[in-house]
Amino acid sequence: MSERIVKRNATSDVLTTTDSLLRATGLTAAYTVDGGEVVAVDDVSIDMRRGEVLGVAGESGCGKSTLGAVLSLTLRPPLFVRSGELEVDGRRLDLGPHQKPPRSWRGEVVSLLPQGAMNSLSPTVRIRDFAYDVIRAHQSGVRRDDAIERTRQRLEHLDLPRRVLDYYPHQLSGGMKQRVVTVISTLLNPRLLIADEPTSALDVSSQRVLIEMLKEMLSEEIIGGVIFITHDLPVLNIVADRIAIMYAGQIAEVGTARDIINQPRHPYSAALLSSVLVPEPAMRRTRVQGIPGAPPSLMHPPGGCRFHPRCGLVMDVCRDQAPPKVGDERRFASCWWAEQNPGQNPSQNPSRAREV
Repeated sequence: MSERIVKRNATSDVLTTTDSLLRATGLTAAYTVDGGEVVAVDDVSIDMRRGEVLGVAGESGCGKSTLGAVLSLTLRPPLFVRSGELEVDGRRLDLGPHQKPPRSWRGEVVSLLPQGAMNSLSPTVRIRDFAYDVIRAHQSGVRRDDAIERTRQRLEHLDLPRRVLDYYPHQLSGGMKQRVVTVISTLLNPRLLIADEPTSALDVSSQRVLIEMLKEMLSEEIIGGVIFITHDLPVLNIVADRIAIMYAGQIAEVGTARDIINQPRHPYSAALLSSVLVPEPAMRRTRVQGIPGAPPSLMHPPGGCRFHPRCGLVMDVCRDQAPPKVGDERRFASCWWAEQNPGQNPSQNPSRAREV
């Protein structure tokens, strides 16, 4: 990623008001279910710089996609926001059960590239008509010819053939569908794009093309930043500047992609990395380890650290008290072990091994 995309202070990693794109504070969201509520995002706070790609990773059911729905303002019942605050590119929005986000935020301030995006196109509508409907939904006075011309220019700008405007979805390959949906999701130049599992149904070459397309959009400032949600850590190692690891609705660890991959501080991050198959020569003799147990029920999460029933480094304090945030807002791990063992990698601790 070019230096002009992400402007970092040479002497400090503190986020300043001039380069801040996103500040999300105290996000809490729950699903209404029979017998009560399930809090799927529990007091989550994150920040991003302009031009940055923030990866969000974790096991299935950890709250990744729910967080994406909250940030993109696309949540629907039975999901609702209990509390939280968003500030995107200097524009502030309070969230809550009785707050209705302004329509102008969707598509222009934040936009969603949804999970299963290849199936979001109507099979009976040409791409040009779908693009017009999307633009008209946000800009009611737009002329049809102007909307289609805007889409054509964007396609050509990103080296996609203009002829796809005349196609129906079934006439496009899977990779081309995903790229077209990405273009349509960003026609209003959103400041923040939430990409929810955008590469999960693509082959490796199509994944690479899509990632390069997102990087080009950042370079051209078509979009201001990307939150890239996935369970695929090798993909995040390529695309993300920073990674947030989620577990049971909370952020377990945040750091640069290099730090998270090479020097994790939270035992869950280390366990997640050790359970991933990576086809690289250096990893051929590395034993792939699973994570014992299963993620907890979010209706009745365990006390203390939510990972403690599965953690090989668990201590008595982990069972009773919520873990502290060790570090700062740009690089931290919520972990008692990390506090008592500063700078150590839990994957290199011999006591981490536990029978599955």
